[in-house]
Amino acid sequence: MNLTKILEQKNIKVGFENSDKEAVIKELIDLLESNGSLSNCEEVLEVVLIREKTRSTGIGSGIAIPHGKCGSVKELIMAIGVSSEPIEFESVDGKGVSIVLLLLSPADQTGPHIQALASISRLMLDEEFRMSLVNADSAEHVYELISKKEA
Repeated sequence: MNLTKILEQKNIKVGFENSDKEAVIKELIDLLESNGSLSNCEEVLEVVLIREKTRSTGIGSGIAIPHGKCGSVKELIMAIGVSSEPIEFESVDGKGVSIVLLLLSPADQTGPHIQALASISRLMLDEEFRMSLVNADSAEHVYELISKKEA
């Protein structure tokens, strides 16, 4: 699955206003809501934070993939936030996170959700690519980097 099929440039944020995990997740959810991509940000935030309490989605190498499934989402959607200042995310490697990839899907769509998680994991294996995302200066630049990498 190409991530550009579920990621819109308007759902990319370069630089966060906050520096803690929950606030950063909320920033991405708010971005999706402001762009009309979901209907109930409170429900989405609750679902994602419940998942986060089960086990941190900070997978290491400066990456976090908070995700969840709920009725407030009509289709598989994604938001990305990048930050040059690492955020404490309780990652498995104990290091801060600079790339946050929020993935949301309807409760009844397990297959596409898992395919998207796999695509994210494959894409993020490339350290040089990850660094280029962290150093991107705009949402357009981040989207362009992902598009080129997937091509």
